[in-house]
Amino acid sequence: MTEPNSLGEWQPDRNLAMELVRATEAAAMRATPWIGRGDKNAADGAAVDAMRRFLSTVNMKGTVVIGEGEKDDAPWLYNGEVVGNGDGAECDVAVDPIDGTRLTAEGRPGALSVIAVADRGSMYDPSAVFYMDKLVCGPEGVGVVDIDRPIGENIRALARAKQVDVSDIRVAVLDRPRHDQLIADIRAAGAGTRLIMDGDVAGGVNAARWDSAIDMCVGIGGTPEGIITACAVKALGGVIQGRLWPKDDEERQRAIDAGHDLSRVLQANDLVSSDNAYFVATGITDAEFIDGVQRRGPFVRAESIVMRSHSGTIRHVISDMDPNRWN
Repeated sequence: MTEPNSLGEWQPDRNLAMELVRATEAAAMRATPWIGRGDKNAADGAAVDAMRRFLSTVNMKGTVVIGEGEKDDAPWLYNGEVVGNGDGAECDVAVDPIDGTRLTAEGRPGALSVIAVADRGSMYDPSAVFYMDKLVCGPEGVGVVDIDRPIGENIRALARAKQVDVSDIRVAVLDRPRHDQLIADIRAAGAGTRLIMDGDVAGGVNAARWDSAIDMCVGIGGTPEGIITACAVKALGGVIQGRLWPKDDEERQRAIDAGHDLSRVLQANDLVSSDNAYFVATGITDAEFIDGVQRRGPFVRAESIVMRSHSGTIRHVISDMDPNRWN
């Protein structure tokens, strides 16, 4: 048997999904005691430690390309860190032990623990620019929406494609001052907004799902979150488009020096070129598509979602665990 070089060549790679779920479950479980306690750093630290410990047991030769350390000044799961037990496929790994640390600390809905994995060398390197202007929607938007067009045109085009009234369209946007005009334009077009405090990944995944109350997610959010979301969007058959958004002149020059074209619209295949990508998320607090960690009698229940772009398979995983024996 030849040594596997990629997820696509490694035939048993479908088992990787369940191994990754254990890592997101661990991060979610360890973050749970910090829900609503106002200390997002403590919550994040607990989640990072748990995810890293469980990733060390996974059958893969993983390299973290989108890590926790650079973003949140954490000592683990940093860009370039090698994870996994050294067996199996070589792959790129993107982690966000808590997407929504403030949501967790304040006890608000929408916090997730997330991992995305794809063939080695297939994930876009966003290190020069932390923010990206993004547009995400479901399969109806393929060939219909275009981030270069005004938001009103995209809303009307998507409404036609979905055969609904514009007034039925709901657009998720991060509630930030930088989006004041965007929010006004969405409402002026006749659509409704779903303002989200945090949870960039959850917003994008919701927009790409067929059974979601959200039809589109737009605005400036994290570039790393965009790449993680792209792994889910490829499984869901939706649309993600993005353009790098430097926050100042220094970052702009750093991006240019790194060879980035700041006018380029990045599509799903630009963000993740592999057709064999995984997206795994476990709820910490209740999100629209998965519940948060819950106490169920003597057990603790964690709900996760697993998506694989190669097969288009979406699995929901519910785990009831005895906290006295869980590890």
